[in-house]
Amino acid sequence: MTQIDSSPPAAGPGRIILLNGASSSGKSTLARALQARMPTPFWHISIDHLRDSGVLPMARIRSREFDWRAMREPFFIGFERSLLAYVEAGNDLIVEYIMESDAWLKRLAATLAGQDVFFVGVHCPLEVLEQREIARGDRPIGDARRDFHRIHSYCRYDLDVDGLADATANADGVIAAWMRRERPQAFDWIGENPAG
Repeated sequence: MTQIDSSPPAAGPGRIILLNGASSSGKSTLARALQARMPTPFWHISIDHLRDSGVLPMARIRSREFDWRAMREPFFIGFERSLLAYVEAGNDLIVEYIMESDAWLKRLAATLAGQDVFFVGVHCPLEVLEQREIARGDRPIGDARRDFHRIHSYCRYDLDVDGLADATANADGVIAAWMRRERPQAFDWIGENPAG
C-alpha cells in the first residue's frame, strides 16, 4: 500500500470523494459539511444540482412530451463522464450519487479508472429514510425503500458513515480518513474485479 498525497493538485488530476447512499440518507448535508471544512477547494456535484439548475427540460418531461425513460440512461452516462473531465482538468470533487445497480457501479469504476476516488457509504435506517422522504416532499414515495434494500449490497467502501450522526463530526471523520488514504482504494478493487 502506498500513501496518497492530500495536498492540492499541481496541474495534475483532481481527487474525488464519492458519497453513495439511499435517497434522503444525508449525502447532501455531509457534502456541504465536507466542502465547508476541506483544507483545499472542492466542488460539490450531484444529479440534483443539474436537475435543479434547469439543465433538463423538466416541464416537458413532466408533461410527457419528452420520454424520461429514453433520456435517462444517456443523462446518467453523461454525468459520469463529466466527472472524469473535471478531475482531468485538476478539479477536486465531492460527488453525491446513488449507485442504482452493480452495472452502474462497474461502469463508473471503468470511467474513473486510475483516478483517486475515495468511496464513502452513507447509511441510514429505513424508517428514518422514509420519514425524511415524506417530509421533503420532492421525492417519489418508495425511492428510499428501494434504495435501502439494494444500493449498498454490491459496494465496497473506503469508509462507512452513519447518516444519523452529526454532519460536522462525519465530515471530520471523512476528512481524516481521506488524508490517510492509501492505494489501492475501493474503486481500484472494483475496477480490477468487474465480475466480483
